[in-house]
Amino acid sequence: MSGNQWTSKSMPYLAARPAAAPDAWTDEAAEAGRRGGQRVLHAGEVAAPTAVALMLGLTAGSTVVARRRIIELDQEPNELTDTYYPPDIAVGTALAGTAKIRGGAVTLLAALGHVGVRVVENVTARMPDDEERAQLHLAPAEPVLQLARTTYDSADRAIQADIMVMPAGRHQLRYEIRIG
Repeated sequence: MSGNQWTSKSMPYLAARPAAAPDAWTDEAAEAGRRGGQRVLHAGEVAAPTAVALMLGLTAGSTVVARRRIIELDQEPNELTDTYYPPDIAVGTALAGTAKIRGGAVTLLAALGHVGVRVVENVTARMPDDEERAQLHLAPAEPVLQLARTTYDSADRAIQADIMVMPAGRHQLRYEIRIG
């Protein structure tokens, strides 16, 4: 990280944490001497957008549970995150509510018996739509990075789909992959 640029790492967000621990984002920001936070804008059942349905192996328009959040760094918008879950996993749980989940959603999923073992991430660069531009406080010609992540369990079932949108000029994505 240099200046206002944030280096995002996927790994801290993929493993369950102790139930009483703060979420991965709060910890990661604190380790860098910064303040991480998030606001849940919406949570509940929605019709799955086509891309999300494909990620979760569902039919377009199927009901899913969605959580829309603005991720903040030092009280400024840093990322928009939409997370989707199959309804049989999330309906009636804290995943369908707007309250912050202690330890994060991955920790709750594990407690519910849904542990991710494989992740597929696709990263693209594009221009933001008007809502994204406003929510992220972007300049008119400022592009975004979009990271689409699907998490699979040991039966190779998609248990979570995330669509994250972040200002391209303020982020660097870092991947560390162990081979063998």
